[in-house]
Amino acid sequence: MKDILDKLEERRISARLGGGEHRIEAQHKRGKLTARERIELLMDRGSFEELDMFVEHRSTDFGMEKSHIAGDGVVTGFGTVNGRTVFVFSKDFTVFGGSLSETHAQKIIKIQDMAMRARAPIIGLFDAGGARIQEGVAALGGYGEVFKRNVIASGVIPQISVIMGPCAGGDVYSPAMTDFIFMVRDTSYMFVTGPDVVKTVTNEVVTAEELGGASVHATKSSIADGAYDNDVETLLQMRRLIDFLPANSTSGVPEWPSFDDVERIEPSLDSLVPDNPNKPYDIKELILKVVDEGDFFELSEAFARNIVIGFGRIAGRTVGLVANQPMVLAGVLDSDASRKAARFVRFCDAFNIPIVTFVDVPGFLPGTAQEYGGLIKHGAKLLFAYSQATVPLVTVITRKAFGGAYDVMASKHIGGDVNYAWPTAQIAVMGAKGAVEIIFRADLGDPEKIAARTKEYEERFLSPFIAAERGYIDDVIMPHATRPRIARALAMLRGKTVELPGRKHDNLPV
Repeated sequence: MKDILDKLEERRISARLGGGEHRIEAQHKRGKLTARERIELLMDRGSFEELDMFVEHRSTDFGMEKSHIAGDGVVTGFGTVNGRTVFVFSKDFTVFGGSLSETHAQKIIKIQDMAMRARAPIIGLFDAGGARIQEGVAALGGYGEVFKRNVIASGVIPQISVIMGPCAGGDVYSPAMTDFIFMVRDTSYMFVTGPDVVKTVTNEVVTAEELGGASVHATKSSIADGAYDNDVETLLQMRRLIDFLPANSTSGVPEWPSFDDVERIEPSLDSLVPDNPNKPYDIKELILKVVDEGDFFELSEAFARNIVIGFGRIAGRTVGLVANQPMVLAGVLDSDASRKAARFVRFCDAFNIPIVTFVDVPGFLPGTAQEYGGLIKHGAKLLFAYSQATVPLVTVITRKAFGGAYDVMASKHIGGDVNYAWPTAQIAVMGAKGAVEIIFRADLGDPEKIAARTKEYEERFLSPFIAAERGYIDDVIMPHATRPRIARALAMLRGKTVELPGRKHDNLPV
């Protein structure tokens, strides 16, 4: 019996070495951790249960029959993150460059199916060179099986992809269909076709970083929801993110003990909005002072910075936060901001996460670039997402809410449950100056008349009490009381139910 146990331990030790000490050393020299080291950091200590450790490929072409390594380039299993069950697969670059074979894919498929049956989140750690070309269509078939399961799991369990090295070709489409993608600066990149192919086809000379690095996907393409400096920071942030997310679409949001008084008032918020309506202020200050203990997990921070999205907690329970950012483009809605917020709102709705919206929006961004770029359809995505949402929606208008953007930002008319306004709120079709110049075009040559008309318009239409009189605003609140008022509204809405008409699925304006 001892001999058998010794042989088992030897095989385990060999499997854990992956491609061997030489390749592990090479991985470390690149500033990257190995597949198993990453899992150890991500999961609670000692909680990871590895599955399929001894799986090997079955390929016999191009000399592959002479090279077999246990695990076949991916480590799979389950464990806990802060005590909550999470499934994980981690591609091992030290084994065949982490390339996907038929058996490699079967390991991922098995863990995807297990995550769905257990209704628990799944995290994929990517560090691989694409499909294993020696296996041809068998590898491509494996990709298809993984993709199909990504789609089936969408909206049922949270799916997170972390790009920690190369991610090219077919490998990119699995992350693209998950809920969130995060990257590591300088060591990770994503693209469908690499720099060599690009040069051959288009004659463009571009580096891997310029083509698909974290700096590109976190700021320009919006593929990545965030980028961090190294493997360690990235994995620690993933542990933090998991704490905000429900286990599945029906489990309800996690609830953590909070030492922050739910009735806490913030006197500094009374002076947050400047007297000058054209002067910016930082909406993140409001978010940090409203959420529990100033803990806010921001998403897509470097992309479309005129809108802010992310997770926080109020009374210990997760909420999604959407806020116009007056510091960037005056908080205007454009195509990028609309897409960014729409996807986030849809995620929150899919997983029953209440949404708190802070509004300070002067309208949609004008210009040929926006119109040619499909602003109408992109703006409609955000309108569609809010209108479709059945989760609790609490909205606070802090300053401007002009034009169609007022409607789009979780207004009462499209489903807002509790809509508050600060006394500084201005709700109208447009700003006073623009409105007066259109209505009283004949008086443009008389500055005194225009000034009088502007003051009249401001008093008649820009006051929040006009909307409150019609019931479009439920109350005009003191800024310092924003946190307790939101908390009470969310507590009241915990049992919210909405019945929608039966249909196969909607036709989102994608």
